[in-house]
Amino acid sequence: MLLINQYGFSVNNALIDGLVTNGLLLAASALVINILRYYLPNRDRYLYLLVLCIMLSLACSSLSKFILNLSLTGPSDSGYLIFLSKSYWIRTGIAYLQITCMAIICVLWYSQEEEHENRQRKNDAEKLSRDAELYKLRQQLQPHFLFNSLNSISALIGSDPSQARKMIHQLSDFLRTTLRKDEEQWVKMEEELESLELYLDIEKVRFGHRLTTAIEKDENCLQMLIPPMLLQPVVENAIKFGLYDTTDAVVIQIAVLNENNSLKVIVRNPFDPETASPRQGTGFGLNSIKRRLYLLFARTDLVETSATERVFTTTIKIPKHENYNH
Repeated sequence: MLLINQYGFSVNNALIDGLVTNGLLLAASALVINILRYYLPNRDRYLYLLVLCIMLSLACSSLSKFILNLSLTGPSDSGYLIFLSKSYWIRTGIAYLQITCMAIICVLWYSQEEEHENRQRKNDAEKLSRDAELYKLRQQLQPHFLFNSLNSISALIGSDPSQARKMIHQLSDFLRTTLRKDEEQWVKMEEELESLELYLDIEKVRFGHRLTTAIEKDENCLQMLIPPMLLQPVVENAIKFGLYDTTDAVVIQIAVLNENNSLKVIVRNPFDPETASPRQGTGFGLNSIKRRLYLLFARTDLVETSATERVFTTTIKIPKHENYNH
């Protein structure tokens, strides 16, 4: 409008030209936006988009010229109509640049949206897969422990029926607790220790005076979060390699510490290097824990094992940020 007015044409001519031309360009741009919103061409078909922009530019210029010729019919408008006719291709070029710029902006915008949606779908699919694997690992742990307990109950039925009944009640309490946690991904450390003590009560029935446990816990850790049923396989592994190859009394030491606002669990058990190999003693339980923690934190350094002076030590770390982000 300013340009046409600067060329010496009336304000009325400039106003009408500006409204018609820009209105048609706005309509063409809106059409491009809606087309690209529902159909985003592949990179090898961008040429079709350029052809569409050329066709829309020609349509805008032609329709604009047609409307202005119908609207401006006065004697004083003859000079402007000559100018309109001579500037047709310049107008078409400008319209093409504007519509093409709008198309490029739309392609970039909708491509980023599509990439974001694809990335989100991929993340959701990975999360579902990870959750399914975590659930599978947790479900595998329960039968693993259950089979061992049922074998012990079977052995006690003939020799000590009262202890067998006691063990059945304890096993029932333990399984009831684990079922309540089945849908939870995180539990408080206090609840995890309660479940662990139920498990240890069952094991103490199995091994009698041979099994003693010493649990050291930092009160500041009790409200921190931990994946459910994480400690039981570690302690089961410690009992397996601490008691299975000896008839002596064994003390399993469990320490729960707050280290830089992160959880640290240390389980120690004695072992006989002549009858047990601690390097091969990770078993299914510790392998499943390593896998669970890797799926949750994408780290492989959260479970460490060491053997020194006839003592096998398992150390588990739960990073700080998960406790707070949850």
